[in-house]
Amino acid sequence: MNIAYLYPWDVVGDPTAPDRLADLGVRAVALAASYHSTRAATPYHPAHRVLDVPYPAFYLPIRPSSWGRLVPVAPTWTPADAYLQARDALKAVGLDVHAWTVLTHNSHLGAANPDLVVRNAFGDPYPYALCPAHEDVIGYCERLVTEVLELAEPDGLILEACGPMGFAHQSVHEKTLGADWTPADADLLSLCFCNACAPRYPDATRAQVKAAIDRTSPPATAPATHTTATPTNDAASSAGTIEEALGFLTDEVRAIRVGLSDTLRQRLIAAARSTAPNVPITLHANPDPWAAGAFAPLPAGEPGADVLVANCWGDPAVDVARLARLKDLATPEQRIGAYVLALPPRPADAVTLADHLGTYAKAGATEFHLYHAGLASPQRLSALSQALHLHARRTMAP
Repeated sequence: MNIAYLYPWDVVGDPTAPDRLADLGVRAVALAASYHSTRAATPYHPAHRVLDVPYPAFYLPIRPSSWGRLVPVAPTWTPADAYLQARDALKAVGLDVHAWTVLTHNSHLGAANPDLVVRNAFGDPYPYALCPAHEDVIGYCERLVTEVLELAEPDGLILEACGPMGFAHQSVHEKTLGADWTPADADLLSLCFCNACAPRYPDATRAQVKAAIDRTSPPATAPATHTTATPTNDAASSAGTIEEALGFLTDEVRAIRVGLSDTLRQRLIAAARSTAPNVPITLHANPDPWAAGAFAPLPAGEPGADVLVANCWGDPAVDVARLARLKDLATPEQRIGAYVLALPPRPADAVTLADHLGTYAKAGATEFHLYHAGLASPQRLSALSQALHLHARRTMAP
């Protein structure tokens, strides 16, 4: 199955949108029901070309009695029931509509509730990142899933940011590149030390993380009987991975981090199954146990989901390895999806895009999640449509 990602405002107010999507060569649309702030190009809309979305919003009617401490906000740039209007228009041309639901990435709720956000080892808050170590955050995500299923009545549920957000996936202009932090540093800066997370770690964890990032000597706190030595000053200044930086703390910290995502994911799947047992659930997932962001860590698989989708926006060789690992973790009944980028830096070239699709299919992808049918220029959308047809012809060829 091919599924194109879309915002409600790409459809509402544009009567040509449903047929354009139906002609793309997809069977379904992933329509945002809950989404973070953004500035979006709208190259097809008759009323505008750029839409500023200043805060995260819920694109379905908000029933105050359904929420707890955290309550989402309605949009002002599109109707409050924009999801429903777009859904009906898309289904009228024969497309299935899946509810694309962003969970812990919410700068509005984070800024209003600073005690519930991710904080790094230095105490710096990430206002865009709700931390799932807090019961209020888990409860909000459960209510979000339940409300989406009850109000939107989708053909499928797509869960994004189903775990803690990290350092790299933020919501304002990025001005951190000059610090020359490595990928390992970014992983370390993604570890949360909020008042719910910090007590879960071994006592030495915060000091170890700060020392590794600042290239200073970490304290010698490893148990004397432990087989792994405490990293030296040289190790702290040259650690190539988060495991090397954490040393003897690695296993325990990793288990705590993965456990946060596991708990959130399992409770959301339970809530979804209780509300709409037959609606398939798709997870945006990453087999890397240190993953933080839109694609949550899933190092041991999740049999409760129907589809596991891996990000395929980077080096195709890295994408293939990630897909293959998800395939290994999947049950025989689960499908594997490739989240395929049709925007820059990918070229607007049908042959190149079709080659990528073929590469991902060989790695185990059985469906393509296409980003993004509302943001892509007419040339890019045409190339994507041609690529889908070319890939289908190649697949059927003897």
